[in-house]
Amino acid sequence: MTDLAPLSPFDASPTAVERIVRRAPLDWTGIAFLVGLAVVILLPLIVTAVWAFAEIWRFPAILPQRMGLGYWQDTLTRNDVWQALWLSLSITTTVTVISAAICFPAAYAFARLDFPGRNLLFLAFLSVQAFPKFGLIVATATIFLTLHLVGTFWGVVLIQLVGTLLYMIWIPVSAFQGVDRRLEEAARDVGAGPMRVFWSITLPQALPTLFAALLITFVNTFYETDAAWLIGLPNVRTMPMVMISFINNALEVQYGAVLFVFLWVPSFLLMLAARRVMGADAFAKGLGG
Repeated sequence: MTDLAPLSPFDASPTAVERIVRRAPLDWTGIAFLVGLAVVILLPLIVTAVWAFAEIWRFPAILPQRMGLGYWQDTLTRNDVWQALWLSLSITTTVTVISAAICFPAAYAFARLDFPGRNLLFLAFLSVQAFPKFGLIVATATIFLTLHLVGTFWGVVLIQLVGTLLYMIWIPVSAFQGVDRRLEEAARDVGAGPMRVFWSITLPQALPTLFAALLITFVNTFYETDAAWLIGLPNVRTMPMVMISFINNALEVQYGAVLFVFLWVPSFLLMLAARRVMGADAFAKGLGG
């Protein structure tokens, strides 16, 4: 950051400019926080990424003794990996679509309609996140066991739907509340009906934030492990379950690192692309910003 002092037309030569330019003092506190945050967030990612390509890396060497793609070939040629990937994508897509069909109309109702018990019902949706998740899943598993849903595709879909309520209710409610009412009133003044106002005015304004909610829900559901483990196993093995089994059962940590990079890179690129398309304010509006 630089700070320029007022400059008269008579001393505007490059030499004069260089003389009067004063450098602002460095914010060492901010730099320290930035370095600390980078170490906490980026260092584990970098180490795991290096492990994915390290064929030999023995203590006390700081860097791997040999790099290669051997573990990538061993991992990505396994049938169970691809079966788990397609199963995870199927479950995640199904959960996201059903959650949107249920939660988006509910979010619009919470944001725009006034009905008895509105606040209580809204808190009931969000209170699911206030309970210890593992205990809730165990309690649900006892119910699913009597309904023969344990170890089934739809059992995992139903339990993972519960985990989407926070994002698919809270964020869309803020999105619908943030729509400019003056535009809707102007459309009604010129004769537009309720549906025309919704499709032409309300939905286009809320759509970026709704898409942000869909994206967050998709990514979180894809990587969900507790519910998939308790309800899905042994018949439903999602991609995170395969990765955990690799980490627990294989002596080489490279197998888990390969799956980590294999899953993390597409999600990271998807989040970057979505942020670029939707704009940074879409996430902020969804959180009430």
